[in-house]
Amino acid sequence: MGSIWEIDFYSRPILDDNQKKVWEVLVCESPLDVRAKTDSLFRYAKYCPSTQVNSGWLRTALQEAIAEAGEAPIKIRFFRRQMNNMITKACEDLSIPAQSSRRTLMLNQWLKQRVEEVYPHEPGYQGGTNPSVRLESPLPQRLPDALEGKKWVFVSLEAADLMDMPEWEIGFGEAFPLELARVSPQTRIPGILIFSPRALPIAGWMSGLDLAYLRFDTSVGTRLLLETGVTESWILANIKSPQTLAEAKGFEEAKQQANGVHFIGVQSDPQAESFAGFWLLQEVNLP
Repeated sequence: MGSIWEIDFYSRPILDDNQKKVWEVLVCESPLDVRAKTDSLFRYAKYCPSTQVNSGWLRTALQEAIAEAGEAPIKIRFFRRQMNNMITKACEDLSIPAQSSRRTLMLNQWLKQRVEEVYPHEPGYQGGTNPSVRLESPLPQRLPDALEGKKWVFVSLEAADLMDMPEWEIGFGEAFPLELARVSPQTRIPGILIFSPRALPIAGWMSGLDLAYLRFDTSVGTRLLLETGVTESWILANIKSPQTLAEAKGFEEAKQQANGVHFIGVQSDPQAESFAGFWLLQEVNLP
């Protein structure tokens, strides 16, 4: 399997000699292994003059990144919806699939580091925020009837237990290095397990959604939502019983204590020793 890249192409809090915002492309390799060392992963950064912001410039920058990396990625993820057309066009010209996604954990951390440690030292730096354009999100959707689990439960594992993920039998799934989330081996990581005789089709469907994170929502009743892509949201469960409500609140509290880290697993039944699907997730604030 080849690598997946995360990219951002956007203006930075830096002005050029003409008092125009300087743009920048950031490219980094997605860490897909829970044991991966993030400092060994590929990175590429290049500033872009405001007069050259277009898909052609971005395509050329991506070609340079591919040359440096030695191979093209199998997919590119990006989180800024307002850059969808430009990024998608540049990637299409290179025959690389592009996907809008909130699963850009490595990129988010790198961008935060550059905001704090790199941009302030550049000529023309302008302090303050450089917010992304906020776009409305659609309402959560119901899961297709055929994909609803027969049963689901809240569970938790120690972070150290998740380091064994590479040895588990998993049909569909994805992870990231726990060092990226800065959690200790003793931290309790909350999650949910979904049980269904149709575990493999459910896991396959979920795999195609680009899972972002789970969250407990009280804006309309009480429910557990599965966030996917950049804006999509699915109602995983409506919570009604007092016991399940207490467990859901405990899940959300434990998730916050674990820096947003949690997981979702899909199995055929509680006695199964393999997973049709298992995803390590983290809820983070995007720029």
